[in-house]
Order: sequence, then structure tokens, then C-alpha cells
Amino acid sequence: MFKKILCSLLAAVLFTIVWQVPAASASSDQLIIINKKNNQLVFYENSKQVNTFPVATGRTASLTPEGSFKVVNKIVNRPYYTGNIPGGDPRNPLGNRWIGLNANGTSGNTYAIHGNNNPSSIGTYASAGCIRMHNSDVEWLYSKIKVNTPVVIVTSESSFNQIAKANGYIVDGKNTAVPVSGKTSTLRLGSKGKRLKTSSVSFRQPATTRKALTAASVPPPRLRSASSSPIKS
Repeated sequence: MFKKILCSLLAAVLFTIVWQVPAASASSDQLIIINKKNNQLVFYENSKQVNTFPVATGRTASLTPEGSFKVVNKIVNRPYYTGNIPGGDPRNPLGNRWIGLNANGTSGNTYAIHGNNNPSSIGTYASAGCIRMHNSDVEWLYSKIKVNTPVVIVTSESSFNQIAKANGYIVDGKNTAVPVSGKTSTLRLGSKGKRLKTSSVSFRQPATTRKALTAASVPPPRLRSASSSPIKS
């Protein structure tokens, strides 16, 4: 009798897991690529290159980590603990949106794509490691992006499409990225990258590497103090 009950419970659990997989698989494909060479961020969704934005990255080449990461949390009006500045305060260097990344093995409380309190820094090498955006731009991105979306950060003279392919993504269609020129390859403090025009492209991962992306955002983790997890703003 006990074995029958145990088998029934196990079957119910397995059915629940299998039933939930298609819902996760049906989530929209999304991808963010950040090129530190020209300080630009591109957002792909539903087989389209949706938008491209200027950003600010680390003051030195090593401050903003490079590699393949994921969005792990989303926070509105995150406090800036180092300066004891509350969330939503105009002085807050994190701006009004925080899109946390698991870069360098962190949990989303150290590195992020976020807003700023110094718009003139966008397009330059100015941060302590995070990726800064104009507040209006990061608000738009925050409203679209899903937790578990892959984020690729590179320093490259290649186009966004070429970067995507080099990282295992298949991107078909017209290349809309502006080639890196002498003017954009070495941005100085106060200089700004150009915003790119957008156009439709086909975007998908190979079948061997495709993973289901989580469609629903999850609650942000418990925030730690700046002393235990310094923000790389």
C-alpha cells in the first residue's frame, strides 16, 4: 500500500514538472550584447534587433568584466548604501532601475546595468565596473527584459551580429551595427557613442545550445550592505 502511494506521488510530481516545461520554453528569446569598444548596448527580442543604446563602462578596461552572464534580478529605486542615499533620490548614482548580473560569480548585487545621476558620463569610460545608461533608456530596457536573459560583454571591433555568432547565437539578417572607427575605438571622458538605427534580424540559438529562458521576473534577493557586496557603479 505504501509503495502504491509513493508511486502515485512520484508520478504526480513528474507530471507537474513535464507539464510546466512547455510554458518556460514558450518565453521570448532575448539577448543583450554590450561592446566596450564603442560603449554601446544592443537588445534583441523575438527575432529582432529592437534597440541600441549608448552606455558608460569601467574607467579602466578590467573594471567591467567580460564574458557571458545572465540577468538575475531587477530592482526599482535601489538604495546606494555606500553613500547612504535612498532609492529614488536624484543624487543616487544608480538611477531608478537596477538590472543585476551574475558577473564574476556574484549574485546580482555587485554588477548591473543601471541608471545614473550624471547623464554626461554616458558614452564614456566612467564607472567602477557597472554598465550605466540614461535613466529613460534603462526604464525602457527594464520594462522589456526578463530574468535569465543572457548578457554578453566584450571589447570587439566586430559587429553585434558577428559577436552574437561568436558566442553561439545564430543571427540572420542585415547588420545594423556601426563599424568601430578611429573616433569610437578610444572614447574619452565626455565623449559619446552614436545611437544606432534598428532593423529586423532573425535571432535564435542552435538547437544543441538552446535553453529555455524564464519568462517571469522573480523577486529580488535580500540586499546586502555595501561592505559585504560593494556596488561597481
